[in-house]
Amino acid sequence: MFKLFFTLFIFCLIPISSFAYLGPGVGGGVIAATVGIILAILATIFGLIWFPIKRLIKNKKKQKNQQQNKVD
Repeated sequence: MFKLFFTLFIFCLIPISSFAYLGPGVGGGVIAATVGIILAILATIFGLIWFPIKRLIKNKKKQKNQQQNKVD
């Protein structure tokens, strides 16, 4: 098993030319996909932080209104 991993590791270190052409569309696609993934992660983090804070603010306003109604 060690010989297999060692051989694969050695083959990964050997540079091999591929002579392949990647057009500008591929580069643009990679950039768009990367930006999309980053925006999705940021939107998830924003959603996880903002909505509980929004609910907390709404509950505090509701409690404040209930206290004012009891006083009146």
